[in-house]
Amino acid sequence: MPLSEPAPREHIHTRKITCTGYRRADGLWDIEGHITDVKTYGFANYDRGEIPAGVPIHQMWLRITVGNDMVITDAEAVTDHAPFAACGEIAPNYKKLVGLKIGTGLKRQIRERVGGIHGCTHLTELMGPVATTAFQTIFPIRAREAAEKQQRQEQEGMATPRKRENPLVNSCHGWRSDGAAVKRIAPDNYTGPDPD
Repeated sequence: MPLSEPAPREHIHTRKITCTGYRRADGLWDIEGHITDVKTYGFANYDRGEIPAGVPIHQMWLRITVGNDMVITDAEAVTDHAPFAACGEIAPNYKKLVGLKIGTGLKRQIRERVGGIHGCTHLTELMGPVATTAFQTIFPIRAREAAEKQQRQEQEGMATPRKRENPLVNSCHGWRSDGAAVKRIAPDNYTGPDPD
């Protein structure tokens, strides 16, 4: 269902963020983020001259490489368009993300390494959707493979059935432990009422 009908308005600005997850041949994972900001009108810029309508004021890329443990093993940033000539100079600082683990406390750790004058606001913000995309890319594949392996071992008598923990449980309203989704998808983690 779309949003409600808006009040009369004029389109001024569009920000687009695209994130893509890849499984690499070497077993690692690449997650790439791309951000653009575009105005519907042209304007003068001191460092770039006239920026016509539709030409990005910001266009930046960020790639992180992570292992199955969700630890960042490599990071690369590129600035194609920015309002100031100096903006692209900070891109190499994003190597400082190496060693961080995607999980609790990540935003704080990112700010400590590339926040403020040590980074780019837009690239640093892009790490939020990139981190979420990493989880969305890696977790379903790893969970499916672990379940398939467990099932094969159980069928071959090499493992006993066990409760399967699901890290998504209680991560949001839809994944609450007493909700319908958990009851259906992760019944071992369901805490709601038993059916009569």
